[in-house]
Amino acid sequence: MKISLGKKTLLYPAPVCVVGTYDHAGKPNVMTAAWAGICCSSPPCIAVSLRKATYTYGNILERKAFTVSLPSEEYIHQADYFGMASGRDEDKFARTRLTPVKGELVDAPFVKEFPLALECSLHSSVQIGLHTEFIGEILDVKAEESCVGPDGLPDIEKIRPLLFSPEGRKYHGVGKFLGSAFQMGRMI
Repeated sequence: MKISLGKKTLLYPAPVCVVGTYDHAGKPNVMTAAWAGICCSSPPCIAVSLRKATYTYGNILERKAFTVSLPSEEYIHQADYFGMASGRDEDKFARTRLTPVKGELVDAPFVKEFPLALECSLHSSVQIGLHTEFIGEILDVKAEESCVGPDGLPDIEKIRPLLFSPEGRKYHGVGKFLGSAFQMGRMI
């Protein structure tokens, strides 16, 4: 029997995404966000929900661009820090000794050391309540060559992305492979 937990932001898992922007002076900045996900196939788009209070919020509106980098398990400490500190007060790249890379197609940086990065131009934004959902059209996906499988696509087991448990405020890794999508249902 299921019990009611009330109105909560419970959807498992939430990806740990690092959103990259430049501020008004051109300083690279990043922040960790877990309210993110693919929201359209054509054009390919990702939605990232941010509070107005974040430094990144204003940067996205000003530059009309952002990146989304996926940290691997190896960078859990840096990814967590990116969500704790504000780019208004600190140079997060200097503090973590990670490397900002200027996007080739958008006016935003991504994290060199993270295995996957999406370059996004701001498609639209929607004020929802406490958060604004920024919808970015994905103009390019950059993958570390060592994380690409024989099919030419990113391999989740090589990327080892971080997952976030919203209510428990905990990080997790990816579990074991269970089966192929659009194949398992044929066994019924």
